Amino acid sequence: MSDGRSPSPVRGDTLLFLTDEQLRQGSEAMFFAYRGFTADPDRILQDLAYGRAHHRAIHFINRAPGTTVNNLLNILGVTKQSLNRVLRTLIADGLVRSVVGRHDKRERHLYLTEEGQALEQKLSDAQRARLRAAFREAGPEAVAGFRTVLEAMMDPEMRASYNRLKESST
Repeated sequence: MSDGRSPSPVRGDTLLFLTDEQLRQGSEAMFFAYRGFTADPDRILQDLAYGRAHHRAIHFINRAPGTTVNNLLNILGVTKQSLNRVLRTLIADGLVRSVVGRHDKRERHLYLTEEGQALEQKLSDAQRARLRAAFREAGPEAVAGFRTVLEAMMDPEMRASYNRLKESST
């Protein structure tokens, strides 16, 4: 650099000094942050006798209307039996609609009903409010760093699914 300072370190090089204790603290912070992130939706879901699996299904059906059951299985990383139990409940309660595929009759395409969209909006609003407040407090550089850390922690196949979802929303 022309101002006499040394060049900026390569991303990640300055983090190599982290101790096991600092990593433990980061892990615990993530645990408690996740509890906070899920607390508001959990309260909403509890009134409906639903759990986080229902929330995840609703979220990803909303993100990709018409997604197939197999695609949802891949995204959520759950067993077919577990997902079927969740979907049966959501369909029976009128929150999700299952449509037989036009080209492959074995496929089931999933859509949120108006009631499902309203619930998804309520759940997402609660989480967005918490994220918005935290991001404002932390600032733009911290937000970018947070996203980088989260993406770096993803397994490669999960990162690929995540990137597909990101691309579909742009």
